[in-house]
Amino acid sequence: MSWQAYVDSSLIGSGHLDQGAIISAAGDSVWATSAGFTVQPDEMKNLVAILATTKDAVDKAHAEGVHVAGQRYVVTRIEDRSIYGRFGKTGIVVVKTKQAVLVAHYGENVQPGNAVQTVEALADYLIKVGY
Repeated sequence: MSWQAYVDSSLIGSGHLDQGAIISAAGDSVWATSAGFTVQPDEMKNLVAILATTKDAVDKAHAEGVHVAGQRYVVTRIEDRSIYGRFGKTGIVVVKTKQAVLVAHYGENVQPGNAVQTVEALADYLIKVGY
């Protein structure tokens, strides 16, 4: 399956997410994205730094939030491989695999837990197959 197919079918096709992207784990390239969802180079680098759990990057994310596709999100939780953020009733889920970072956005009519489960499940699958 192509990277774009993962975005289109596994993320957006789930009905729990309305936008998504897959970027390299180094944060230097976009592998696939939904229309109109542009994760900027500095945003990618910041997400990768947070996921590397460097204390400064994590502390800054909690204090200032994270930016994805030009929108600022309040960080609600950072775990070993995941970042969760909110903006009003919408939010983002960012999950790192071995070689990629999944960045997904959910709308206001979606239960955040459903969005999280969808992205985390795709990440588990990609890790299982070596990505």
